[in-house]
Amino acid sequence: MRSELPSVESLKDLHWQTPLQVYSQDGLLISQFGEKKRTPLTLEQVPQQLIDALLATEDDRFYMHFGVDPIGMGRAVLGKLMGQDKGGASTITMQVARNFFLTREVTYTRKIREIFLSFHIESLLSKDEILMLYINKIELGHRAFGFGAAAQVYYGKEISDLNLAQIAVLAGLPKAPSTLNPIRSPERAKARRSVVLQRMLISGYISDLQYQTAKNEPITGKKHGAEIELNAPYVAEMAHNEILKRYGKEKAYTEGYKVFTTVTAKLQTAAEQALVNNLLNYDQRHGYRGPLISLRPQSTVSTNVPNANALPLSQEEITKALSEIDYYQMLEPAVVLAVEEQSVSIQLHSKKITNIKWQGLAWARPYINDQKQGNPPKLASDILRYGDIILVSKMPDSNYRLGQLPTASAAIVSLSTDDGAIKAAVGGFSFEQSQFNRVTQAKRQVGSNIKPFIYSAALEHGFTLASLVNDAPINQWDRSSGAVWRPRNSPENYAGPIRVREALARSKNVIAVRLLQSIGLSNTINHLTTFGFNKSDLPRSETLALGAASLTPLEVATGFAAFANGGFLVEPYLIERIENSDGEIIYQANPALACDPCVEIIELEEPVQDIAILHTDTMLTDGIEVNNEELVIQADESVIAIKQAVRVISAQNAFLITQALNSAIWGSDWSVKPGWQGTGWRARTLARRDIAGKTGTTNEAKDAWFSGFSRRLITTSWIGFDDPRHMLGQSVYNNNLGKNQTTGTEFGAKSAQPAWIDFMRIALADIEAEDFQPPVDIVSVRIDKATGKLTTKTDTTSQFEYFRLGNVPTEYVAEDNSSEILSGSKEKEEELF
Repeated sequence: MRSELPSVESLKDLHWQTPLQVYSQDGLLISQFGEKKRTPLTLEQVPQQLIDALLATEDDRFYMHFGVDPIGMGRAVLGKLMGQDKGGASTITMQVARNFFLTREVTYTRKIREIFLSFHIESLLSKDEILMLYINKIELGHRAFGFGAAAQVYYGKEISDLNLAQIAVLAGLPKAPSTLNPIRSPERAKARRSVVLQRMLISGYISDLQYQTAKNEPITGKKHGAEIELNAPYVAEMAHNEILKRYGKEKAYTEGYKVFTTVTAKLQTAAEQALVNNLLNYDQRHGYRGPLISLRPQSTVSTNVPNANALPLSQEEITKALSEIDYYQMLEPAVVLAVEEQSVSIQLHSKKITNIKWQGLAWARPYINDQKQGNPPKLASDILRYGDIILVSKMPDSNYRLGQLPTASAAIVSLSTDDGAIKAAVGGFSFEQSQFNRVTQAKRQVGSNIKPFIYSAALEHGFTLASLVNDAPINQWDRSSGAVWRPRNSPENYAGPIRVREALARSKNVIAVRLLQSIGLSNTINHLTTFGFNKSDLPRSETLALGAASLTPLEVATGFAAFANGGFLVEPYLIERIENSDGEIIYQANPALACDPCVEIIELEEPVQDIAILHTDTMLTDGIEVNNEELVIQADESVIAIKQAVRVISAQNAFLITQALNSAIWGSDWSVKPGWQGTGWRARTLARRDIAGKTGTTNEAKDAWFSGFSRRLITTSWIGFDDPRHMLGQSVYNNNLGKNQTTGTEFGAKSAQPAWIDFMRIALADIEAEDFQPPVDIVSVRIDKATGKLTTKTDTTSQFEYFRLGNVPTEYVAEDNSSEILSGSKEKEEELF
């Protein structure tokens, strides 16, 4: 028999199976993964009352027996014969043997093995060590293993914060955790608690007053998840998937890894609020689609009460109806109890009765389709009636507002332009509603967000920001379709010859097509792939210039980062470091940095004493993984090698495109009188000159984008339908015209940019203004606005423009007689606008 027993030597060096936890960069818990919930405790962390309760209930002679208690066994047998519960025959040591090495099958063979294992355990470990194995291992229901986890699951507290009544409930669980827990059966949990308290009283662990007080306490246990401190489920799932790929499912869910991401609570919260508010605003612009259901569809609306022919709704009907409604974010279900002239009385899911005033109702024009809305309502009865089940949200002023679940979707992602660290990511309105992460999984047509990359290719093929290109309609025979291809501007206005800077800032479609035609489709595609875009996502047709490519928001943001950081392709990353269950760092990100030339070393705070060569493909006992690269730390020196990101465009190219994208926001107001404004002008509300960006709207407005950046942060915002459906704007019924009149088309600046602005207002608050500095070989000369040629005039017909050295125009505007090139004053050559 002894040779058949499992070895219990492993108990000396036990490794607890603990779940995976994901944190923000600032240490807030985002999520926890793993079926087994476990919070290992040390003896010092265990309340004495819990130890007393366990000893009194499970094994009151624990510190006196040798693993098996003959007296306890005899008492249990006698109790069975007399029909009284005198406690179980299994000691705590025997339960440890069973939980670690045996099954729960009821056979004599298993019981004998359990006894021998108990003897062996007692010979190897101290009583305190055995007790702690029991406290941390025992299954206590709802996937909680150990009392530390059970305290969190049933009470949402640390074990040290529980009172005697709550401790007694937990101490009673080992007998039958699935049926005695306070979630499934509060009554049985209360009865079992009384047994535990009575045994503690008999054993002298508590006084009669403590017994009576705890016995009369209500059962307060209910299910609690992990104590989530930051709501970022899309980020958590991204990190979770990366850990699964890195370590596999078994290790990921049992090793107790703590994963620290690059997102911060402030930016992640700002991104979520910006996306949710923007989606709600977009949705409400398109009208109210009506109540979810109506509990009294045949009743008519009265001022205060339901129709006299219809029975009033019972509380049971209301409660049942509201409990069946799915709701997300700040929206919650309510039922309309009465309809006044310009307000309604409602009952919330929580049974609270309140009202919605007219300012919370007036937006609800009837929805006809994505293009049409009906007349604005004048009375509450135009919108709602008694018995309607609706969604509402609570406003900052504590008033309620009629709401509805958005039918559109959205995504927003923000990266550090220096190293690709993901600072915030939200993949949809609600992760609970849809786990599809549109940041990384939704490949959508990018529309005009592709144009900066087209223009970047053009700069590599001889064009400058001052080059004139004809902004005129294109009529071109398309052999593949057998029809004339007519790309159009939006709006369909044409300016004739226009400078490249202005064309990009104003998002001229036909100019993008003409540039692509000039430099060639293959050259353009090859240039675009250097930004990390997959060639298979880039159509081999001139529609590429209009944004027919399908990319994810993360891919778009990564591409734009190259303009912000001076021409480098950074690799987005989410995990900053990983710690094991002992708090040791087993992985540390070492991203390639956007720098040229890079500083060869980074100073450490303290010299290191040993030389360590660390790899990601080999895990050293005392080592740290570092991003697929060898990292060498020199002995007795405060230095560490760093990596340089790949340069994909020149610093000059990046700077010139950034200047044009700055004009997309700030327009031509470097002159006394602005002559035009770019498509991103709404971002001026941020009052930051150090930002640049580009709108994007696809054909038929199925997708809307805005990507914009400062020197240190790039953010991309997208909105559209998952279908995808059209997003053609809204219109209202005009009584004077007798028809629906369009009031505005949904486009990048209107649909996607508001979320970008709301997010960047918070994100930029902690980033000092930092102008985009011209690199070497960039000069500024005065040009004539109309022709892009050199000029000596200093009035509003001229402006300074940036050029690469060697690409400066050599011809003066006709009225100039000067024959000198770049020989004017220092002011003409170097002044910046």
